[in-house]
Amino acid sequence: MKNEFMLAFNEVLEEKGLPRNVVLEALEAAMVSAYRRAVNASTAQLVEAKIDPETGQVTVFAEKEVVDSVQDERTEVALVDAINIDPSAELGGMVVVESTPTNFGRVAAQTARQVIQQRIREAERDSQMKYYAKQVGDIVSGVVQAVTPQQVALGLDMKAEGVLPRNQQINGEHFRVHDRVQSLLLEVKQTPRGPQIILSRSHRNFLRCLLENEVPEIYHGLVEIRSIAREPGQRSKVAVAALQPAVDPVG
Repeated sequence: MKNEFMLAFNEVLEEKGLPRNVVLEALEAAMVSAYRRAVNASTAQLVEAKIDPETGQVTVFAEKEVVDSVQDERTEVALVDAINIDPSAELGGMVVVESTPTNFGRVAAQTARQVIQQRIREAERDSQMKYYAKQVGDIVSGVVQAVTPQQVALGLDMKAEGVLPRNQQINGEHFRVHDRVQSLLLEVKQTPRGPQIILSRSHRNFLRCLLENEVPEIYHGLVEIRSIAREPGQRSKVAVAALQPAVDPVG
């Protein structure tokens, strides 16, 4: 069990590059699902799974009713056994019992990858959302993945995808797959399929950010951008002011 389970566990860690505790929690949830299927347990029954991250040992615990004579081992435990677990146990009460099925390790290893994929995708999407929400209003760089009349899809960091809509493009621009493109991160929306990242190259703040990144005097705060008037793809006017007397903002 140790070898089979730990191989699956370490494979997911390496492939997804996610924190160990995130994957461990997903695997424990997967083990609960695997147990329910293996013994046909009701979803109403309290079931927990614990995994030893060092050995890969899976232990399943299920809440069972204390009875005189056990009729269904899935949901009942004999009073004499219940008292060994909890000395205060009494008939009709509930006790959490270690209930790991025989040969559960093979079932666990086979089930782990299938069940945790959705949890892994959710964790990746949450990481993407947090990462890009902090970059709204900044310039990001991406590689063109697809071009349609309506939009350009860009591959971004963290395996995310950004969308450059037609109305956020500069008139006359043409893009080809594999081109590297800089854009302003305009908005990030949470959707069931992950974060929707909206980009812009026509917004006035795109020019502002470019100037802040490329002009040392602006970057270091010696010159301030007061206003921008822009006709994307045609012309732009930038009003600037020097914050120190010795600096010529126009030069």
